[in-house]
Amino acid sequence: ARKAAGSLAQALGGELKQAMTAGGPEAAIGVCKERAPKIAADVSQKTGMQVTRVSPKNRHPNAVPDAWETQAQADLEKRLAGEKPGTLDTWQVVDTPNGKVFRYAKALPVGAICLNCHGENLTDGVKAKLASDYPNDKATGYSAGMLRGLISIKHPL
Repeated sequence: ARKAAGSLAQALGGELKQAMTAGGPEAAIGVCKERAPKIAADVSQKTGMQVTRVSPKNRHPNAVPDAWETQAQADLEKRLAGEKPGTLDTWQVVDTPNGKVFRYAKALPVGAICLNCHGENLTDGVKAKLASDYPNDKATGYSAGMLRGLISIKHPL
C-alpha cells in the first residue's frame, strides 16, 4: 500500500511540476482534473488495490472521504504536531458486509507549490480556472504544512 501510494504521489507530482513549468498553475489544475484520476486508475490496475485521493475540502465531487477516511485524516492531523508530514500514514483491517478489507491512508501535506492552487491568495487566472473546472470547489484556504487530504487505499482480503 505504501508503494502504491508512493507511485501515485510520484507520478502525479511529476506531471504537476511539468505543467507548472510549462504553463503555470492554470495548467496544473488541468493535470489534476484530467490526469490524476487516470494515474490513480493505472496504479489501481497495476496493484490490484483501489487507490484514490480524498479530502474533506474536496475539489472533485467524487473525492469525498467516507467515515473511515474522515477518522484517518483526523488521527493523522493530530499526529502532525510531532511527526514529519511526509511520513504520516495509517492502516486498519475493517470488517464489512462483504468481508474484511485492508484500509490504508497516506497524508497529503500541503507544500509551498500547492499554495498556487490550494492557498489563500490565488491569482485571478487560477480563480477563473477553478470556477470553470470545479464550480463547487472547497479545496482552497490552506497554509503550508496542513493536510490537504489523503491517498486512500482499499484492498479486500
